[in-house]
Amino acid sequence: MIPAQNVKNTNYAILGLGRSGLSAATALKAGGASILCLDDNIKNLKIAEDLGFTCTVPEKINWSEIDVLLVSPGVPYHHPKPHFVVSAAIENGVAIDNDIGLFFKSIGSADWEKFESIPKIIAVTGSNGKSTTSALIHHILQYENRPSQLAGNIGKGVFDLEPLTDGETVILELSSYQTEVANSLTPDVAVFTNFTPDHLDRHGGIGGYYAAKKRLFISGCPDRSVIGVDEFEGKLLAQELADYLHDDRIIRVSSSRKITNLGWTVFANNGFLSEYRRGKQVASLDLRKCSALQGSHNHQNACAAYAAVRTLGVGPRSVEKALKSFTGLAHRSQLVAQISGVVFINDSKATNVDSAMKALETFPKIRWICGGELKEEDISRLNNVLKNVKKAYVIGANPAKFSSQISCEFEICNTMDIAVKKAFNDAKDSETVLLAPAAASFDQFSSFEERGKAFEHEIKKLM
Repeated sequence: MIPAQNVKNTNYAILGLGRSGLSAATALKAGGASILCLDDNIKNLKIAEDLGFTCTVPEKINWSEIDVLLVSPGVPYHHPKPHFVVSAAIENGVAIDNDIGLFFKSIGSADWEKFESIPKIIAVTGSNGKSTTSALIHHILQYENRPSQLAGNIGKGVFDLEPLTDGETVILELSSYQTEVANSLTPDVAVFTNFTPDHLDRHGGIGGYYAAKKRLFISGCPDRSVIGVDEFEGKLLAQELADYLHDDRIIRVSSSRKITNLGWTVFANNGFLSEYRRGKQVASLDLRKCSALQGSHNHQNACAAYAAVRTLGVGPRSVEKALKSFTGLAHRSQLVAQISGVVFINDSKATNVDSAMKALETFPKIRWICGGELKEEDISRLNNVLKNVKKAYVIGANPAKFSSQISCEFEICNTMDIAVKKAFNDAKDSETVLLAPAAASFDQFSSFEERGKAFEHEIKKLM
């Protein structure tokens, strides 16, 4: 555990007592702060009380006794409507932060004076691929026997990290919910994987969503920024950050085009990753031999991870060896099983249209399990990539809404057990049963992980 720094004799209220909230409370207590825990859920308050924290319901808070309100990622901060506790904090002039902002304020301590090599922080954000990119960076550094830890949206809470050691690297996966609130965002390297519409209701539209992502790059001015430029917003961000044409503080990354005329670029083309600096190629890797990194979306993740570790001085050949040994993450284009020649792929993390499109472009002869709680009203863009789909098997609480917008043959199955059974019965040798929902899971499951596990559970019944 990392204790919070410079918080002694400061009064904090913590709103939201999930993993990040309780972790922050423990860190603040260790740092000498006074803490009051708040939550709309009585059960969560009871858990915090059992851990020894002082709790109350939000309606009873005395704002004159609070210096900082710490909000958890699930708490609405602005759109569609701020939580009433957030509104009250603003009315009373109370500072608002989250565990990520508190972490960045806390990591540097007097103990660091003994380090020969100061620890580095790499923060990864973007719409899709954050987890895989973060895990890839961590894997490459571990392969190199460099000390590193993984936290944020993946791994553990930021304050649950072990105390940092000499030359260590911390990799943080950060969502827009986390970057929009944090008062301090000062990574050494910031990574922007890509940008597609997501969480628009939370951020008040595409502009608010972009602004939340952008804060990671402008709040603390990282030494290096790795920017995916396959969408307009990535190109815009790179231009906004660069001082001149060959500004190598900005590393542009692409999986859709060659970029050879700018300062520092990394791109994938025809299965090969290339690194260019000031118009000259300095390295090339063969991604076709990386079995867990199939498809253009994973090539984009590989390029972003490559660029990030290159800023730390890791050599191209070392990166290539590490990428080949990467086995992938659960629920992200994960090979689950092969039964009677039929391959089962779990990409439950494909919760929006763009991420599902990437999966649909990767595999041939697909039996597609899809549907759930739509993040976008219009999902017709999926029809551009359905040439490999033999048939769709639609699940979710409102399968008709999903199926009415897709142009391939489909069958409404409603539930996972029916969908898996029907897809397998229809599938022929060498075909792929792909779970890539293009929708959130919350209509039937508590998370995309639970949905992916349900998929795997039904597959085991077939063995």
